[in-house]
Amino acid sequence: MITLEFVYVLLGAMALGVAVVNAFDRAHPKRVGNALFWGLWATTFLLGSHLPDFVNGLIVLAMVTVASARLLGGGTPDRLTAVERRASAERWGNRLFVPALLVPVLTLLGTLTLKGARIGSVALVDPKQVTLVSLAGATIVALAVGAVMLRPPALTPLRESRRLLDTVGWAAVLPQLLAALGALFAAAGVGQVIASLVVRWIPLDHAAVAVVTYTVGMALFTIVMGNAFAAFPVMTAGIGLPLIVGKFGGDPVVMAAVGMLSGYCGTLMTPMAANYNIVPVALLELPDQHAVIKAQVPTGILLLLVNTLLMAAFVYRPGR
Repeated sequence: MITLEFVYVLLGAMALGVAVVNAFDRAHPKRVGNALFWGLWATTFLLGSHLPDFVNGLIVLAMVTVASARLLGGGTPDRLTAVERRASAERWGNRLFVPALLVPVLTLLGTLTLKGARIGSVALVDPKQVTLVSLAGATIVALAVGAVMLRPPALTPLRESRRLLDTVGWAAVLPQLLAALGALFAAAGVGQVIASLVVRWIPLDHAAVAVVTYTVGMALFTIVMGNAFAAFPVMTAGIGLPLIVGKFGGDPVVMAAVGMLSGYCGTLMTPMAANYNIVPVALLELPDQHAVIKAQVPTGILLLLVNTLLMAAFVYRPGR
């Protein structure tokens, strides 16, 4: 059975390759820090499932130390000149999008078809991780197609991965850390603490007030956490399940679906969601670090209003 460990190994191999490329680049001013940081990150994927939690925690602290000491930074890796890039674009045209488009297409196909695939009595893919495994497989296929099309040198994928991670820096790890923090908050009972504070300060005698509190709370907590998946277990345990579902009899499916969408509204408005809002600024070399957030705030507020209205209209529908 193909499990999530398959994805971890792929990510670990990629991060380890980036660390090795950095380590052997003598012209890189921060090659030691970069190699150490991405090597530690690779270790969490390759060995994290087999190491004690305490050791994994020490690895994370070591990564934080490297980043805090400003030992990370981008170098000047070899890349095509503007003339060469333009010539390649003119040669391939829209076919350059084929590898990129293969990723979502194959991920969707894998999600729809692999869930029931079996070899004898054993499932081919872990049913709980079909989407992530499909995404990993789609990425491998897209990489192979791109290599066949463009025929780059063998180390180009690793060098380009290194260039991307060096540009993004520690922010590439932030979603993973925030998701872990959300799980930690849920296990520590932060949801119950939030529920007690909400009940103390907000009158929740009306079902509509509970909806507004939940959707707005999801957005605000996502702004703080930077990850709607981290905010979801906390807000749902504190408000969604005990109040909307338990007290007022709401539909848990509608509550969960629209609640996540409300959290995504917060994603549009926070620098903590680095992979969405900070990474594009770095890659596009925009002068304003918050340019993406400023452009998305009106949309985020409007969508939050729409999601709140949708939940109020459908979560308590009769005869569900």
